[in-house]
Amino acid sequence: MCGLVGVLRRGRGQALKEVLVPMINRLAHRGPDQSGFWVDEAQGLGLAHRRLSILDLSDAGKQPMVSESGRYVIAFNGEIYNHIDIRRELERDGSAPCWRSRSDTETLLGGFERWGITNTLSRCIGMFAIAVWDNRTQELSLIRDRVGEKPLYYGWHGSDFLFGSELKALKEHPAFRVEIDRDALGLFMQLSYIPSPFSIYKGISKVPPGHIIRVSKHATDPVVEPFWSATAVIEKGLSEPFVGTPEESVDQLHGLLRDSVEKQMLSDVPLGAFLSGGVDSSTVVALMQEVSSRKVKTFSIGSDRGEYDETEYAASVASYLGTEHTSLRVSPQDALDIIPSLSHVYDEPFADASQIPAILVSRLAREDVTVCLSGDGGDELFAGYNRYEITASLWRKLSVLPVPIRTTLAKIVVSVSPHAWDVVAARMDRLVPQLNRWDRIGDKLHKGAAVLSSRSVWDLYTGLISRIGNSSDIVRGYEGAEIPFRECIKAIPSLSGIELMMASDLLGFLPDDVLCKVDRAAMSVSLETRVPILDHRVIEYSWSLPVDLKIRKGVSKWPLRQVLYRYVPKSLIERPKRGFSLPIDHWLRTSLREWATELLQSRRIQSDGFLYAKQVDELWEAHLTGRQNNGEKLWNVLMFNSWLDSSRMELMDNCDSNPVSSGRSISIAGNLSAC
Repeated sequence: MCGLVGVLRRGRGQALKEVLVPMINRLAHRGPDQSGFWVDEAQGLGLAHRRLSILDLSDAGKQPMVSESGRYVIAFNGEIYNHIDIRRELERDGSAPCWRSRSDTETLLGGFERWGITNTLSRCIGMFAIAVWDNRTQELSLIRDRVGEKPLYYGWHGSDFLFGSELKALKEHPAFRVEIDRDALGLFMQLSYIPSPFSIYKGISKVPPGHIIRVSKHATDPVVEPFWSATAVIEKGLSEPFVGTPEESVDQLHGLLRDSVEKQMLSDVPLGAFLSGGVDSSTVVALMQEVSSRKVKTFSIGSDRGEYDETEYAASVASYLGTEHTSLRVSPQDALDIIPSLSHVYDEPFADASQIPAILVSRLAREDVTVCLSGDGGDELFAGYNRYEITASLWRKLSVLPVPIRTTLAKIVVSVSPHAWDVVAARMDRLVPQLNRWDRIGDKLHKGAAVLSSRSVWDLYTGLISRIGNSSDIVRGYEGAEIPFRECIKAIPSLSGIELMMASDLLGFLPDDVLCKVDRAAMSVSLETRVPILDHRVIEYSWSLPVDLKIRKGVSKWPLRQVLYRYVPKSLIERPKRGFSLPIDHWLRTSLREWATELLQSRRIQSDGFLYAKQVDELWEAHLTGRQNNGEKLWNVLMFNSWLDSSRMELMDNCDSNPVSSGRSISIAGNLSAC
């Protein structure tokens, strides 16, 4: 696992290596073992790389790396799990270079020389962010893996085209213009993450998963093209569904997952796995232990509050499988201590609160291993989220009622405060004991009322998962940007309700929330993470399985569970789920109150010019008094304001320490200023 940056220049400027050094140094956490540079001043191209050595620990694997003929130069972040198979294919047809290393980086270069970039990528099983320069065509290609496990940003700033693994590196470039994109901010307030291709800054985009960005210094706009399409995979799966018995579907999934896990255990450094004790991580660990000749190292983290702790379940699974298990129960203070560093770790606003345990478990694992496998992806591919069935059921009932009637009902519901609804529910407890199952029923009724007038299952789903339904109510100057992946969803009219939600999560939530969370958390401590369930062959197979196979007789993730039950007793897995829950709403009223109050001051929000101070005040006051639970909404605001403060301090430090940045424009607050 590594970090990369680069510059493609149109005109003249400061020596490229002088520009690249501070940029790549900001990525030392992604690659603490080695740094390297490749510069061609005549062509105006510079590449820099930080290496976390995983395969071929010798200097022969150092990057940037040049192909045997000298045509291609590459900076590569990731792993190609089947690179040995690709080498053998090159050797069979007599086109293999004279290998100088055992690295997958050199394997990629050999493939590019023989088959070209796109055809080589089609052979690759792996995760990757790649920058490759073609000396013959004078073209730069930026490539991101199929589901977005590895990050890659890019954009023109002045006469320089910048690209790199994290925004913090690009901000070191002297021409970098810092201006917040209000469309990205509005989407963040709605989703709690910034969806590709947006970034928080104007002029900087994320490479979309499964895409190649081709750029020449003579062309104004980069060319964006897919080499793998999740939309096409979904369409093919729906049109060519799996044919066979349920048992045969499990056999096929078992074989794919076992091969994926075995390939992803390729490593020259210590390797382990995250283990929560749930279906997905337990399946991955079970397969790892089956193919491993030694005990697999596993790691779990839980809460010292018993009602939120699942470490005992993880320990039971680990004991049954015979792994070498390490667990840690953390206190609220352990979690709170992480919060000041979140904006630095995530580099742009990010408000999935599970980022906190992700960082804690990564720190725990890094004490013993350099690589960790995780179970992410099972819920999105095999219909594991409860929200899928709940939303589909709700839509079947709602769609029977005309929109005007639903709109009227919504107005009636919101005319009564959440607190008043809670009081009513408490008084009706004896008459309707089922109400005991619903915590803060008033908040849930208000959230439900907000989506009662939905005109489609898409509107209903996005409304239910949105933190702030209408971001224009809170973000100044935001006029309502379309969620980027909606057009892809609309292009597949045959999707059922549950399929539509799964497709939405595969295209948006999975890469830009789940995988972003894990990558940044792990790489902040120089830990590589791998996700076997997201092998593209597993993704393609999962979409061929009908929904009634994924949710069979009311059991979600049915095929995945059946694979797991071949290794562990069902009784170890089937139990009430607790999860490592963070009581953010409670903390904001207690231990985080002082911190939050400072960040939510009306004066500062008004001065910043990004949010409406009155609306934030109302959210905060209602939360503190207990009239509403606005913890999730406020967490989004707090993560943005905390990031904003961190960015200001970073810019000031850069201005003081970097003379070449003197005079560059910044627009981090409401008005332009200069260093």
